[in-house]
Amino acid sequence: MAHPPIEAYDELDSTNAEARRRAEAGEAGPVWITAAVQTAGRGRRGRAWSTNRGNLAATLLTLTDRPAGEAAQLSFVAALAACDLADACLGAGAARLKWPNDVLVHGRKAVGILVESGSRPDGRLWLAVGIGVNLAHAPQDVERPATAFAEHMAGPAPQPRAALEVLATAFERWRTAWTAQGFPAIAAGWSERATGIGQRCEARLPNRTLSGVAEGLDPDGALRLRLDGGGLERITAGDVFFGEA
Repeated sequence: MAHPPIEAYDELDSTNAEARRRAEAGEAGPVWITAAVQTAGRGRRGRAWSTNRGNLAATLLTLTDRPAGEAAQLSFVAALAACDLADACLGAGAARLKWPNDVLVHGRKAVGILVESGSRPDGRLWLAVGIGVNLAHAPQDVERPATAFAEHMAGPAPQPRAALEVLATAFERWRTAWTAQGFPAIAAGWSERATGIGQRCEARLPNRTLSGVAEGLDPDGALRLRLDGGGLERITAGDVFFGEA
């Protein structure tokens, strides 16, 4: 399946920042922007995301007619595409997904995803779908244990550009399913690879922390959390920790 063109740079502050600059200047895409090195990469909630040479940093700049709530579902599309990349490199089943879009390889985080958006004068949304993959190197001083593909391969890690070809093709395949069939197709694919469903977890939200059992996805991608008191809470944003609650 054909994917949007790829523009490669040796160094950028951030592929998402470059996508934002282009979007705010009126560029529509779709185009993948990748850099061998990021000097100011960012993850969710403003956390730093370092990209050393040998790892993959890429952002898809694209437009959508969908409202922001639906457009955010592309983070699940990105997670599935990254999971496909991990399986292609490491073997089927090596990667699992943790809500909402963490890709874990043998239980440790190997991929970061950050989706940003903004309004255009014509009322459409621009989207910057950023994906960072630890191909050759994993950060050490991080909140959660991390790993790199290279740690689980007998030979060298894939080159970033080759990995992006696989990732971009998989992303297009899942995005086509999302466009044609809606989120249920994505939710089904995500649930097949999910970790933690049916297990106890702690959801750390901006203003409170909840504990309970993760029951699965709602039709819009929210996580259903069965609270200890029996109530049901929909988690739409926050950090979820399994095995620590």
